[in-house]
Amino acid sequence: MAPRLQFDGISKVFGRRAALEPLSLSVEPGEILGFLGPNGAGKTTAIHLALGFLRPTSGTGSLLGKPFGDARARARLGFVPDVPVFFAERAASSVEFAARLNGIRDRRLKERTRELLASVGLPPGTEDSRKDVRKFSRGMQQRLALAQALINDPELLILDEPASALDPAGVLQVRELLQQARQSGKSVFFSSHQLTEVERICDRIALLREGRLMRYGSLSALLTESGRMEAVVRGISPAAAARLFPGLVDAEPDGVRSRPGEPEQPGSLRLIFPRGEQRRVLETAWNEGGEIVRMAPAGGNLEELFLEWTGQGNGSGDRESAFPQGPGSA
Repeated sequence: MAPRLQFDGISKVFGRRAALEPLSLSVEPGEILGFLGPNGAGKTTAIHLALGFLRPTSGTGSLLGKPFGDARARARLGFVPDVPVFFAERAASSVEFAARLNGIRDRRLKERTRELLASVGLPPGTEDSRKDVRKFSRGMQQRLALAQALINDPELLILDEPASALDPAGVLQVRELLQQARQSGKSVFFSSHQLTEVERICDRIALLREGRLMRYGSLSALLTESGRMEAVVRGISPAAAARLFPGLVDAEPDGVRSRPGEPEQPGSLRLIFPRGEQRRVLETAWNEGGEIVRMAPAGGNLEELFLEWTGQGNGSGDRESAFPQGPGSA
């Protein structure tokens, strides 16, 4: 099946500043793709290009099989901006207005509106349902915007920070809605700074930095390409490990579980270290009488890797060797 969203060498230049360098990526049917990057990386520019709000400087793209900006394609799309804006009306009227903009005149519209509002935590019949939506809190407005985006049963959802102002209950509701959307065959392309949520639900991620695509691929693959290794070592005391491997011990002794589902390794320690240090770790452990139980690429977590990839942290990929460099060092 054709991608639901495709960027093919799309770039955007404002004056002399390249807001987006040639970008190529796709969102496939039935997947959730997380679009990450620090502020000013070009994420919103890319979204506005896909929606036809901006024209690219170079390259081409397609949205649901049509060129960017095609009105027929946008009718099959659901979009939530970073800061949604509403008219002076109640929540139900706001959702029904979005439906009419999409040409929906279904007799089930009112019932569908009630169902959607309940699914995002704004059930009809409450005091909030009678308020002017402009007086809603930022989190309530984000919930309402998501209901608007879903009213036309879209094939693709494009979401710009959909949960940035939500409380934990709201974040959970958004997560469940996106997972349900994927299960029903919809595609989701969303920008977010909530990396824990991205890690929970995304199939693939794309990372922008200063307008350039830095990382792109399945989340599981990228989490194991962090430039770090993990070793589980047994038979070395914590005191000796602290002396031999300064700054590398990542777990307390007794009961280290190296991977989910694997048995515990009593009296063992987990070490996290840069690639290229495997030989030093092996030799140091063996010389001390220790045993290497396991050595493999370290998965890490998305927050740590995001900081490493964007140059905002001191990831272990940039860490200097914790071993002394001197005569006889290999």
